[in-house]
Amino acid sequence: MTYLNLNQLSQKLGGRSRSSLYRDIEGKRLPEPIRLGGRLYWNESQVDEMLTQAHGEAA
Repeated sequence: MTYLNLNQLSQKLGGRSRSSLYRDIEGKRLPEPIRLGGRLYWNESQVDEMLTQAHGEAA
């Protein structure tokens, strides 16, 4: 299982800003982060799954 920090998540999504990422989380377009040791991380497989679902809905 791979976890992404905020910078890695931003890079994976084409350089999206922090505020854009948090809007996507609030809009349920990205999964909620996991807090580990005071930092936020996202499960990469969950992010990929949500991106795949969003791509399928757009097509």
